[in-house]
Amino acid sequence: MRVLGINAIFHDPAAAVVVDGRVVAAAEEERFSRRKHGKRPVPFSAWELPELSAAWCLDAAGLDVDGIDAVAYSFDPGLCRDAGDLGLADPWDWLRVDYARRAPQFLAAALPGLDPEKVHFVPHHVAHAASAGLAAPPAGDDTAVLVLDGRGEVASHLSGVYRDGQLSSLYSQELPHSLGLLYEDLTRHLGFMHSSDEYKVMALASYGRPKHLGLLRELVTVTDEGGFHVDRIDWASLAKATPPDGELTEEHADLAASVQARLEEVILDLSRWLYDAAGGPSTLAMAGGVALNCVANARIAAEGPYRDVWVQPAAGDSGTALGAALHVATGLGDRSVPMTGADLGRGWSDEELEAELRRAALPYTRPESIAAEAARVLADNGIVAWYQGRSEYGPRALGHRSLLAHPGDPETTRRMNDVKGREQFRPIAPMVRAERFADIFDGVYPSRYMLFVHQVKPQWRDRIPAVTHVDGTARVQTVHTDTEPLVAELLAEFERRTGLPVVVNTSLNTAGRPMVDTPREAMELFGSAPVDLLALGPFAVHRRSLAGDR
Repeated sequence: MRVLGINAIFHDPAAAVVVDGRVVAAAEEERFSRRKHGKRPVPFSAWELPELSAAWCLDAAGLDVDGIDAVAYSFDPGLCRDAGDLGLADPWDWLRVDYARRAPQFLAAALPGLDPEKVHFVPHHVAHAASAGLAAPPAGDDTAVLVLDGRGEVASHLSGVYRDGQLSSLYSQELPHSLGLLYEDLTRHLGFMHSSDEYKVMALASYGRPKHLGLLRELVTVTDEGGFHVDRIDWASLAKATPPDGELTEEHADLAASVQARLEEVILDLSRWLYDAAGGPSTLAMAGGVALNCVANARIAAEGPYRDVWVQPAAGDSGTALGAALHVATGLGDRSVPMTGADLGRGWSDEELEAELRRAALPYTRPESIAAEAARVLADNGIVAWYQGRSEYGPRALGHRSLLAHPGDPETTRRMNDVKGREQFRPIAPMVRAERFADIFDGVYPSRYMLFVHQVKPQWRDRIPAVTHVDGTARVQTVHTDTEPLVAELLAEFERRTGLPVVVNTSLNTAGRPMVDTPREAMELFGSAPVDLLALGPFAVHRRSLAGDR
């Protein structure tokens, strides 16, 4: 079967194509439209269809509209109720539902020739669940799946188990109770401008103490049947509201730490309930925006009952495009094939990259090894814009659209946050070759998608200060030679030159902008930011060359 998956509700519009159960292509619309999270400058963002990403996914799969067997849409308006009935005050709710009901017509207009009868509605949390449970590596037995986010049609959570590719739902928490909305409310109270800025709160939490944890245990509670309740929280009584870009104080960090700690406790309790209800499966697969909380994920892996914890790299709403496609494909008889990597987006051939460099009239070379050339610049404490292969699906740069730097300089964190225009309390992350991981870090292994935090071993903290957060942790990406040979080569060469087996890896973008996707965007970032080397495929563009210093 050939199934096109679509997410065009809430935020992060995206498309994915699944052929015979295998993910062929997947991409967020923001990489094409250049509007981060797909949000147009109006309060309601669901009007953005992933037209550009859908067209590209079909082209990448060698399909046209006539060749599609089904279109899977990751929202089911038939499940919706009025926001007031759910205890929510959402003035856009009726618009969202009306929009979803008309999805077949909208999609037919965006994809001329599409038969609207081919459109299948997939419940939002089922799409999230499929993106994890059907895409995770084979567990050898049943796979428990835990979905937590802000909201779907009527719920904010799903616990279930996959058996032979079929989902059995064990519990679903109805709105208005929502851990995702809880964290979103706190994010706004702390002055962060977008509801997708929750990761900033997670970073801030490391600077505080959970002094309000006792109160939050009374207001955010777990139920016996596998759900939870969230009572109203008077944030202002705990910490003064912060205006956008306002100063954050110790009381704000303490509040963030308290909510983060309670979130971890609740998710851990939910995962334990699910383990018992599902009959003790060895693997837990997770999705939904809350699953991007890598601190909570690490705690579940360390303290939960599962042998393995796997998190969908596109755990947010963009991943529901993939999950919806997998769910429908499975329902039509295909057997899903696990994901082997997140590099599912656009890529360019060496010839196309060279043509772009010539068109831009940039002086470039083709070194014998671009990995060795980048390692040399990094060893000299330079910053490298690393653009290789197909772009990543999801919010993490994983060695395809990355900014790289030296982890041994304490000033690297400040420099990188300055380059990206970010808050200085934000940590930057390391990548490490898989075979060196255990020498430096403790925690979940493998960690291919940078979705867990790890303890930096004490003897390494002073050696790699740029990637060691204030609490002694790092969000690690393990690099495996069989799947990422070029990045592994770079890391090996950097260690040969410096004795350090890790490199700083952060996303190739600046504040408020999506990750670069095209060669031209990579060149524009290189031209506007203090970056020393652009490694564009096998080609090298040095900053000194632009200044005429050859």
